[in-house]
Amino acid sequence: MKKIEAIIRKAKFSAVKKALHEKGINFFSYWDVTGLGNETQGSVYRGVSYSTSDIQRRYLSIVVDDSYEESTIEAILKAGRTGEVGDGKIFVSEISEAYRIRTGDKGKETLN
Repeated sequence: MKKIEAIIRKAKFSAVKKALHEKGINFFSYWDVTGLGNETQGSVYRGVSYSTSDIQRRYLSIVVDDSYEESTIEAILKAGRTGEVGDGKIFVSEISEAYRIRTGDKGKETLN
């Protein structure tokens, strides 16, 4: 099993969610997060100057069977890309075991 963590633009969340559902990924967790990026210049919007160093993003945490790893990453990359700086990052790590609390099931059966 793999844990795929993605930090994406909030504006791309709906597109990424739809792309994941189309790939059969129907369960994942997400949070609104703030991070610091490489961009340090300020911006002006309607005459008000503000800093762009604090970046509002959405953090997704998805655990999938190994057979879904590539399609999940592909869905996030395709739906989350704008081509601009700040599109986000994807991190993949190994999950050694998973348990379903309700039944005590363990292994990849817990992902269904």
